[in-house]
Amino acid sequence: MLEYRVSARRIDSHGSEATTKDAKIVLDTDMAGRADAFNPAEMLLASLAACILKGTERVIPMLKFDLRGIEVSLHGFRQDSPPKMIRIDYEIVVDTDETDARLALLHKNLQKYGTIYNTLAGATDLSGTIRRKG
Repeated sequence: MLEYRVSARRIDSHGSEATTKDAKIVLDTDMAGRADAFNPAEMLLASLAACILKGTERVIPMLKFDLRGIEVSLHGFRQDSPPKMIRIDYEIVVDTDETDARLALLHKNLQKYGTIYNTLAGATDLSGTIRRKG
């Protein structure tokens, strides 16, 4: 079993920070919002994007998948009462000459082996597509 540790602290009424290892992220915890930091919902989406990108790094050597680049776009939908993320849509765009079947295989592996992906899939409506850059 793997374990993870993150600490967070309030800096002031405009923001906070989270730390792990030697890394630090500024968090938007200002009630008015701030453009230079991720708010909690955006952090959740960024975590899913990072999971997909890290999963790609894990599976491309195993699949011998030819990859020049990859981008992930996400769109989350939050309800007000009770406040929760009710749906997340994503699109993965892959710069590759691999076949459609190989793209589908990559997508299947990203869905099957992603920690954050599987956690969110069990808690909200999570759906997405993968396509070739073009």
